Amino acid sequence: MEAEGLEIIRLELKYCERCGGLWMRTQGTGDIYCPACAEQMSDLPAARGNRKPYSPGHDRFEIKGQGEELPVFCGEWGNA
Repeated sequence: MEAEGLEIIRLELKYCERCGGLWMRTQGTGDIYCPACAEQMSDLPAARGNRKPYSPGHDRFEIKGQGEELPVFCGEWGNA
């Protein structure tokens, strides 16, 4: 996009996901680190993308109670 011979570059404010500092990035890019941290992070090995996220719902098991049922009491601010 040009306006009278000038090129317009749209920027957006972003916080660095490593140091927490604020910086400006080109709009629409996926950069998540400020330039200083991006350089330091480039020295680390790339993350593997094949890992499945942990889901605590898959570790379900049944608990069976013994004895009698206990009554439920609610205080002044309890369930109505």
